[in-house]
Amino acid sequence: MSFQPILPATGLVGWKFLERTQAAQTKAFNTSPTITRDTEYFADRIADIKSAEDLVSDRRLMRVALGAFGLDDDINNTFFIRKILEEGTLDPGSLANRLADNRYAELAKAFSFDLGAPNTALSDFASGIITKYNAHQFELAIGDQDQTMRLALNAKRELSELAGSDDSDRTRWFQIMGNAPLREVMEVALGLPDSFAQIDLDQQLQVFMEKAERQLGIDSLSDLTDENTMGKLIERYILRSEVQTSSLSDAGSIALILLGSG
Repeated sequence: MSFQPILPATGLVGWKFLERTQAAQTKAFNTSPTITRDTEYFADRIADIKSAEDLVSDRRLMRVALGAFGLDDDINNTFFIRKILEEGTLDPGSLANRLADNRYAELAKAFSFDLGAPNTALSDFASGIITKYNAHQFELAIGDQDQTMRLALNAKRELSELAGSDDSDRTRWFQIMGNAPLREVMEVALGLPDSFAQIDLDQQLQVFMEKAERQLGIDSLSDLTDENTMGKLIERYILRSEVQTSSLSDAGSIALILLGSG
């Protein structure tokens, strides 16, 4: 049985509690029997995996591999995942590169089965995948109680990594736009409508950049390495999510908070 994270409230109150207790709760979650059984098995076996076929043939390894990239729901799509892994990312026309969701490309690049000598034999490969798996599984457990908190946790972690990367700002924005959970957080935080995804991609990019600068003071996504700037983004996401689900009077109060925060 896994440790069940504690989330005593919703909204900003729940988020502040989660931030204060995250380190302790994560440690308890990662050392629970269900999680350690999967991660120890992965650490013991992954170096022997030489091909995509080997990986998809082992459901327990697949559970950790897919879970590390938030692709848990694809556990039964073995043919699809095998094709993603075998084609890799070097060829611009590969399946992973053609998909709008860039998590598949991240999965393929991490394993690199298309290179002949996959990364599975590297000494630090297992630990890197396990770290990502543990983070995603904790977020899933939080999501069982509150999906808004799950997406907020995921965004804080992944946007921090993205903000610290060497990619151009344009590339990083497209990575956000191609990652469904990150995109949802950014769209809600910036108050973009559901129909926004239907406009031209370059127009979407322009709108994202303009609204991020105006509402969050972000000139570059590198600014999200600043704790206060990241905090402002996450809090706007949580508050706007509350507006969508609150009563009219509650929504009015939340809207005033948003206006006061810029």
